Amino acid sequence: MKIWWILVQRDLLMAWRRSSDIFSVVMFFVLAVVLFPLGVGPELDTLRKIAPGIIWVAALLAAMLSLDQLFQSDADDGSLDLLLLAPIPLETIVIAKCCAHWMVTGLPLILVAPILGILLNLPLSGFAVMIITLVISTPTISLLGSVGAALTIGARRGGVLVALLILPLLTPILIMSANAVDLALVGLNYTPLIALLGAFFLICLVVCPFVAAAALRLAAE
Repeated sequence: MKIWWILVQRDLLMAWRRSSDIFSVVMFFVLAVVLFPLGVGPELDTLRKIAPGIIWVAALLAAMLSLDQLFQSDADDGSLDLLLLAPIPLETIVIAKCCAHWMVTGLPLILVAPILGILLNLPLSGFAVMIITLVISTPTISLLGSVGAALTIGARRGGVLVALLILPLLTPILIMSANAVDLALVGLNYTPLIALLGAFFLICLVVCPFVAAAALRLAAE
């Protein structure tokens, strides 16, 4: 665990040195949400109906902006070879990097989302569910993104390839998360969708590190 936490701290320090990346993710999220009212009109009823979908689509796209750099920077400076020789399983290293990625991308999005919900006239009854879905699903985005990032190491336009690889897998998360907020707004039971999101996260937590680690070993060869 000590080595694992050192790896998380290392990635957080590297992200802090590239603080512009964190800022760009948050700004993309904010601007994407702010532009929707300009396109669909300022009617409060319309914004209230589409607010969950807007916030989740923008959060999904924003979280994917930095996925291609999850392992690429380590491959560029030779750190990846050292990580492969580390005295802990490579799968554990993948989890550490996903955790750090979530801290610098997913967590800021969770903190900003309530402010954007107010901007879109989202009723208070949907705020708690929106935060719950973001807390559960943003780590899932990082885990699935690690697979795409590992498969596209060294590829040109890796960010586009990562998006093409994992967007189909993230579509169920988008649908279930937005629908859970919609159900909460009309007073219906949304817990089955939350349970499905949690199950999807647990499956990704078990499967994705092994798939990403295998892809990293293949890339190193």
